[in-house]
Amino acid sequence: MNIGRICNRNMITSDDDTNLVEAARLMRHNHVGSIIVTRQDGKGIRPVGIITDRDLAVEILAEEIDPQRVTLEDIMTRNPLMAYEDDDAYEVLDAMRSKGVRRIPVIDREGLLIGVLAIDDILRMIFHELGNLVALIQKEYETELRLRKAI
Repeated sequence: MNIGRICNRNMITSDDDTNLVEAARLMRHNHVGSIIVTRQDGKGIRPVGIITDRDLAVEILAEEIDPQRVTLEDIMTRNPLMAYEDDDAYEVLDAMRSKGVRRIPVIDREGLLIGVLAIDDILRMIFHELGNLVALIQKEYETELRLRKAI
């Protein structure tokens, strides 16, 4: 299955000059754990970084840095791992595992942002696939009972 089918297309984005208090408010208001940092060009919106709630806690709060004086550009992960919308989900999962990241921007072949993929999205896909396997096993059992009546 490709990433474009399972990614979330309602992602939260912001410019790199947004301060961290506003970023935290965006995360809280939208119930998300990351913001895709973007820049607009003549063709559309391109991801240039990502920031997570963990970045806020570990990089700013734990160091007692004033979040009003820090912008997304200051602490974002630059050039994050990204996936193309037609990439295979299991290959992307392997890349995420290798890099140790839970969320990545999803782009089209022109590099324009189309969504975000979180490990939760992959878990939902796997759960759905397992449900299909259980349904197949149940259907096979019912078919066998119907065709081969007990002697």
